[in-house]
Amino acid sequence: MSYIQPKEFAAKMVDAGESKIFMATKDTLIRSYMAGAILALAAAFAVTIAVQTGNFLVASLLFPVGFCTLYLLGFDLLTGVFTLAPLAVIAKRPGCTWKGVFRNWGLVFCGNFAGAMTTAVLMAIIFTMGFSQEPNAVGQKIGTIGEARTLGYAAAGGAGLLTVFVRAILCNWMVSTGVVAAMMSNSVSGKIMAMWMPIIVFFYLGFEHSIVNMFLFPSGIMLGGEFTWFDYLAYNEIPVVLGNLVGGLTFVGAMIYATHFRESPKRNAERNDDTSAMPAE
Repeated sequence: MSYIQPKEFAAKMVDAGESKIFMATKDTLIRSYMAGAILALAAAFAVTIAVQTGNFLVASLLFPVGFCTLYLLGFDLLTGVFTLAPLAVIAKRPGCTWKGVFRNWGLVFCGNFAGAMTTAVLMAIIFTMGFSQEPNAVGQKIGTIGEARTLGYAAAGGAGLLTVFVRAILCNWMVSTGVVAAMMSNSVSGKIMAMWMPIIVFFYLGFEHSIVNMFLFPSGIMLGGEFTWFDYLAYNEIPVVLGNLVGGLTFVGAMIYATHFRESPKRNAERNDDTSAMPAE
C-alpha cells in the first residue's frame, strides 16, 4: 500500500499545518462547512443503523465512511487542525504565528458548526415528515442521546465535566491518529484502511467528538429532547472542544513531532570501537 515512513509523514504533518494557516478565508470556510455537513450525515447514518439493527458495533464499523469521504475530498475538521496547525509554529516555519493558528481554528469551528447545523435541519425534516409528525424511531433516539450526554454529565457535577473532558481527549487521540494515518500511504485504498481503524475505536467506545456533537445535540433539541442549548454548550460542546484540543495536540501532534520530526541522535552513534585497541595477531 506504498507505506510512507514516520519521518516522512511527520514532515507532511508540518507542511499541512503551514498550509492550513495560510489558506484563504473562503477556502477554509467552504472546506470546513462541507466537512461538518458530511460528518453529520455519517452520524445520522450510524444512528439509523444502530436503531434498525439493534447492533452498535455494526454502526461503528460503518461510521468511518463519512470521515474517509471528507478527508479524501480535502475538507477540514476542527479536530484535525487542532493537531496540525500548531506544528508549523512549533517548527518555526516562516510567517506562521499563533495568531494565524487561532484564526484557522476559529474559521474551521464556524464552518463545521454551520455544516453540521445544515444537516441537522435537513435530517430533522426527514425524521418528522417536514415537522408535521412526531419524530420517527431514529429521531427519538437522537433526542435521548442528547439528554444522556448533557443532563447526565450535569447531574454528576464536577465529576461529569471531568468525564466528558477525558472522553474528548481520548476521542481526538484516535481521530487525529486517523488524520495522520492517511498520510502513511499514497494510495486511496491505503489511506482508507489506515483511517478506518482508529475511527472505529473512538465511535464504538462512545468518546466525545465536537463536530459529531454539533449535529447530534441541535438535532436532539429540534426533535424534542428534554435539554436546552445551555445544557448542550455548558455540559458538552465547550468541554469537548477543549478536550479535543488537548488530545489531538498532545497525544498525536506533539508526540510524533518530538520523536519523528525532531528525532534525537542515536545513543551509540559516537561510541568508541573497542576492537581498535586490540593488538594485531
